[in-house]
Amino acid sequence: MEEQILAEGCRKGDDMARKELYDRYAGRLLSICMRYAGDRATAEDLLHDAFLKIYGAFDRFTYRGTGSLRAWIERITVNVALEWIRSRSKLGSVTLDEGKAAAEVVEPDVAEMARVPREVLMRFIGELPEGYRAVFNLYCIEEYSHRDIARMLGINEKSSSSQLFRARAMLARRIRAYLETH
Repeated sequence: MEEQILAEGCRKGDDMARKELYDRYAGRLLSICMRYAGDRATAEDLLHDAFLKIYGAFDRFTYRGTGSLRAWIERITVNVALEWIRSRSKLGSVTLDEGKAAAEVVEPDVAEMARVPREVLMRFIGELPEGYRAVFNLYCIEEYSHRDIARMLGINEKSSSSQLFRARAMLARRIRAYLETH
């Protein structure tokens, strides 16, 4: 079914269209939820909440060409995950080491990264502290600016930048350790 027809069916409450939307996009949206939640059970709850929000919001969807439906439902899913994070009030709890220089960590190069299976890398991202994981996902995967991230998460831009730096350093250490043993 074409995106525009699928969206129109969902707007009208057609259960067949809703099922197709779920079947087509649930895996992709679950992976987004996993990136933010860090565990499958929470990610599945977030996915459920995202689909409820998506189904209820079709009156606000405007078809803008191929891919616009997917982009729209992915944005809703990210927002559901961010609401969950904000509701847990953990973003502000990340302690920053003011005045201490963070140890410089050399990030792995492309050839080294190619040796790390995707599922291992996703596990490492999922194991990041919640604030680091949220900022890493928003900056590196969703491609938001630190200004946008700060606004979305209710933190300041310097906190966003610092949390990204620390997330990347933690990931680099985990990847280096993995490469030394595999």
